[in-house]
Amino acid sequence: MDYHQPESHDSLELERIRRFFADNASVEQDGVRYMSPEDFARAVSPNQEFYKGQKDGYGLLFQVADRSNRGRLDVEDYINFENVLARPDAGFEIAFRLFDEDHDGRITLDQFRQIVTSNQPKEAVPFDFNSDWMTLFVGKNQKKDITYEEFTQLVKGFQAERLKQEFKYFDKSGTGSISPEDFQKIMLHVAGHKLNPYVVEVLPELSKLYTGDAISFANLRACYNVIRQMDMVERIARKAAMTSPTGQITKADFQNTAAKMLRFNVMTPMEVDVLFYLAAQGKNLESPLAMSAFERLFDPKLLTSPVEKEQTNGVATTADVAALAAEVVHLSAAMEALKSAYNFTLGSVAGAVGATVVYPIDLVKTRMQNQRSKVVGQVLYKNGIDCFKKVVKNEGFKGLYSGLAPQLLGVAPEKAIKLTMNDLVRSHLKDKKTGEIPLWGEILAGCTAGGSQVVFTNPLEIVKIRLQVQGEAAKNAVEAIPRQSAAHIVRQLGLFGLYKGAAACLLRDIPFSGIYFPTYAHLKKSMFDEGKNGKRLNALELLAAGALAGMPAAYLVTPADVIKTRLQVAARKGETTYTGLSDAFVKILREEGPRAFFKGGVARVLRSSPQFGVTLATYEFLQRVFPLNFGETPQTPYIKKAAVATTLGENNVAEPIEVGRRNALRVLNDLSPDLVRAQTKP
Repeated sequence: MDYHQPESHDSLELERIRRFFADNASVEQDGVRYMSPEDFARAVSPNQEFYKGQKDGYGLLFQVADRSNRGRLDVEDYINFENVLARPDAGFEIAFRLFDEDHDGRITLDQFRQIVTSNQPKEAVPFDFNSDWMTLFVGKNQKKDITYEEFTQLVKGFQAERLKQEFKYFDKSGTGSISPEDFQKIMLHVAGHKLNPYVVEVLPELSKLYTGDAISFANLRACYNVIRQMDMVERIARKAAMTSPTGQITKADFQNTAAKMLRFNVMTPMEVDVLFYLAAQGKNLESPLAMSAFERLFDPKLLTSPVEKEQTNGVATTADVAALAAEVVHLSAAMEALKSAYNFTLGSVAGAVGATVVYPIDLVKTRMQNQRSKVVGQVLYKNGIDCFKKVVKNEGFKGLYSGLAPQLLGVAPEKAIKLTMNDLVRSHLKDKKTGEIPLWGEILAGCTAGGSQVVFTNPLEIVKIRLQVQGEAAKNAVEAIPRQSAAHIVRQLGLFGLYKGAAACLLRDIPFSGIYFPTYAHLKKSMFDEGKNGKRLNALELLAAGALAGMPAAYLVTPADVIKTRLQVAARKGETTYTGLSDAFVKILREEGPRAFFKGGVARVLRSSPQFGVTLATYEFLQRVFPLNFGETPQTPYIKKAAVATTLGENNVAEPIEVGRRNALRVLNDLSPDLVRAQTKP
């Protein structure tokens, strides 16, 4: 029974189809020409590339065309098949005919299950046909037949249900997350026919989009939605590029354009993040992207109509755009080195600016920590404010920056080593499947980072501290000595002398980083909801998290900082000298009391918090003032018109037969990629 009678072609069209059939039918029996499955596949395939890639898919289409199951087609069979292809719902109807083996316009659950699982490999995740979702279509007793109209709706939701079931299959412990490798397997199985090699390659990198290296179900669904809506994404991206003054697209440009173009549909922030992460190859998501970056995401195998390959005035062809995209997919080793040097330089400058801004507070902190309250005549400062005033009065404004040069010299290597070691240790301690890291692992990573930086910070700090306190000699009538340069102090101390107080420096920096990094990570999640529903923190939230994390870390390690300062400062006449860490601790406690260990503690807090904010703001400002292109975005004039006609574009005039064939394969792939083995290999 034919549930939908296709419209008949006119006489001219029928004659064309008959001639086409005769030209492609290679089998002749009793004076009648027939198409073999091979003839049929070559005839309906638009080109040799599609024939090779979709050969099994065309075998399925042949089964639909061969209604009499003879293993061959006569001209009437082929005419009837082309009539079906010409229908606007050809994709759904051809898929339904494949399942409707009885030709009665209805299919049973057993028929549906049998065909969907017919070519399923052993390692494939089995689909649960008893799920609540499937019950909605066939009833609890699974006896309800599915009509053609119901089948079309089942197809629309089948991939989403498969997505959910496969996520649950890989998330056996119920953590709500899976590994990047399992994520890639799911995407290849469920939507592999929609992914080109570039997308397949970068899929596992999506685990780096948000905190942790695991993939949540929200991440999986967002990625699936982006791939599923790629036609719409392409139209929005091209429109955004056309209206952009530079031809490049920011996330805000894309979202604003989408809001104007879409009336009832909307892309979520996480979907936009996923889109830009894939297009930018995991680089800076906030940087504008050229249209060529998005071109990498569009599968060229789906652009097959003559109009899509024809070059018109002012419109680039697919080949043109593909060639442009190929130029920016990978950076050379030299460019990667230049980019690293660029980022390191900007980070160093930003760190230097941050250190300079808060340096007067650091100097006050050092002076207060070095003040021996039990030595007559040495109580120069009542408090931090008094210290600041007296430095300006006696040494001038320049005195607030005594010893700044060594501090600036040490900023770059200190930050680089600390951040690198923290990330390195965290990557080795986190769970490879879930991306989670235990609290002890976070603390260990922070402590390792803090300890590793001492090799640079101790020599620089001992020079800085001696320069910071030598101005006090001008107020000491007993011992007035000339000012010494940093080079003189280095020569005087020697190599081993530069590491005097290193034990105290370790005692300060190891717990500081052990407190700071875990606190910072947890504040971003708990206080500012980083990663929740795909949320990414803005600069102000990052600044607040860093400032709050730095407060307890800075204050709690003040005792170690006091001891370090006393050990590294050259004692003057009448002042207590210290032979080591324990000796300094005992003498300070005995002579000055426990409160002495927290001298300069408030100054440490006041210095650490704003320094982080100034450094971050300066870094972003420098990126805007000195933008450099390393080949990730082309410096070519942008294409003002739509670069390539899309499947939904206004200029697309592909033949209905061709559209029907393409859509039929898409529907079959959506139901079961194992039926149509045109999947992209990882």
